[in-house]
Amino acid sequence: MWLPLLGLIIGVVLGLLTDISVPEEYSNYLSIAVLAALDTLFGGIRAHLQNIYDEKVFVSGFFFNIILAASLAFLGVHLGVDLYLAAVFAFGVRLFQNIAVIRRILLTKWSTSKEK
Repeated sequence: MWLPLLGLIIGVVLGLLTDISVPEEYSNYLSIAVLAALDTLFGGIRAHLQNIYDEKVFVSGFFFNIILAASLAFLGVHLGVDLYLAAVFAFGVRLFQNIAVIRRILLTKWSTSKEK
């Protein structure tokens, strides 16, 4: 469970310490890809806490979500419609749902361990 979080922290630190910039025309794609990756990361943490984690589901979901989100953004750019907003909404809702479930699980575990 801690390996994905460690990877996230290392990635954020490396991103802040380097001078790599993303061209403006790719910013929508990158923001959608990061949101999809965060959704998958928190979904994996939730699955681990619920003891239903499957590595194949996590890895396939990670890449599928990123490809789907980038494809929606790409299609939207060529159609002249902001389709990336649909992905932002969908992944944003799932992200907050996963975080809420993780919080509830951790609070339950903490209160149970505190009672013992």
